[in-house]
Amino acid sequence: MRSVRQRRTATAVSLLAVLALVAAGCGSSDSGDGETSGGQDAPDASALDSATGVTKVTFWHGMKGANGEAVDKLVKAFNTKNSGKIEVQAVYQGDYDETITKYKTSVQQGNTPSVVQIYDIGSRFMIDSKQTVPVQSFADKDGYALDSIEPNIANYYSIDGKLNSMPFNTSMPLLYINKEAFVKAGLDPAKPPSNLDEIMAAAKKLTVKQGGKTVQYGFNAAIYGWFMEQLIAQSGTTYCDNENGRKDLATQVNFADEQAVKVATWYQEMVKQGLMPNTGKKTDDAQAVFKSGTSAMHLESTGSLRGYLDAAKGKFTVMTAPFPKLGSADTGGPIIGGASLWVDGVGHSDAEKRASWEFVKFASTPEQQAAWHTGTGYFPINSKALDLPEDKAWVAQYPQFTTAITQLHDTKPTNASSGCILGVMPQARKASEDGLEKAVLGTDPATAMKAAADSIKPQIDQYNKTVKK
Repeated sequence: MRSVRQRRTATAVSLLAVLALVAAGCGSSDSGDGETSGGQDAPDASALDSATGVTKVTFWHGMKGANGEAVDKLVKAFNTKNSGKIEVQAVYQGDYDETITKYKTSVQQGNTPSVVQIYDIGSRFMIDSKQTVPVQSFADKDGYALDSIEPNIANYYSIDGKLNSMPFNTSMPLLYINKEAFVKAGLDPAKPPSNLDEIMAAAKKLTVKQGGKTVQYGFNAAIYGWFMEQLIAQSGTTYCDNENGRKDLATQVNFADEQAVKVATWYQEMVKQGLMPNTGKKTDDAQAVFKSGTSAMHLESTGSLRGYLDAAKGKFTVMTAPFPKLGSADTGGPIIGGASLWVDGVGHSDAEKRASWEFVKFASTPEQQAAWHTGTGYFPINSKALDLPEDKAWVAQYPQFTTAITQLHDTKPTNASSGCILGVMPQARKASEDGLEKAVLGTDPATAMKAAADSIKPQIDQYNKTVKK
């Protein structure tokens, strides 16, 4: 299981170069063995039935460690089931940023993989690159029901009701709590803070100093743009315009609005009052503080749960709570994180496209999602997986995970909770982190966040100009 969140800082240059090539018509025809249809068309089952020999599928992914082992088990199970007909080869390409960078190069070279795992914020690029076949097209052709996919997860990867890619590994943000620290401070860990003001109030009671030195902070979190996105979504407002880029291409981010400024102001005050250490932008540094027991509350994703439980064993009890709201009156919900599987069409035979769909479909079944969930800690994208005995046993063993299940199911799917779909979203996330960091270091929060919003505007404009050529 991944214990450190993969950073997302891909450059806009390669992205725009790829889109320029696509706009110019580069790589617009299929090639390979077997009959072909249009690059983005979904062939029916006959394409695979009429294929001779074994149809090869290359699967690029960004999972390593225990997650990589879970990928290998999934691929082995699929290959065994489809022996003599389909063979999937899983190829690790590095972390999320490295994977999408290599994918962009493969588009330029006209040599894309059959299936590729791309992180959530790469979705707008994947759609605009016009290289893939929407999984909705396969499902519609087959009459295959997609209703067992968790609505909030499907909503993220859908535009106008069309599912573009198959969700694969999904995470949710949580508030982590040191139970013993709460009890010692006279707070009830079963009644955790639910918004930023309550976290600040609790942090004042949880911060412990000895000899003028802080030995326990009330709270800590990385200066991480994902948290900004979550808090804005929790407020029920959008991170970017045009309904989070789902009505039309987004033209600006809303960093300068009151929600983002409130987040930056809160970060600044928490550090200024000594309730939270400034561990910077590296999530592993922030995680180390909580793992060591020197902070009583902490923000991170479900993907860190198993690592935290292991690190805390014998030292303190880890509890989880819903991700905080921006304010007590907010009615929004958090955004899912993670990645999805995209089926490439351009340059691939119909048999290969069909085989890729069979693999993607297999990966989303309840049985495979239960195995994936229990092997990695990621949220199962198929709601039926939670009903399987092995999954129920896992959740019983790790009851802290039920917080994520409840939180996901309690969130109403909206454009706000779906998250912003922006062509330069990785760059926007970095810009928000720059704004937050400047605020933490003393810059007026409103000034810092306006500068952050202004800094990303030229890249958004250039991206949109390239796409609309």
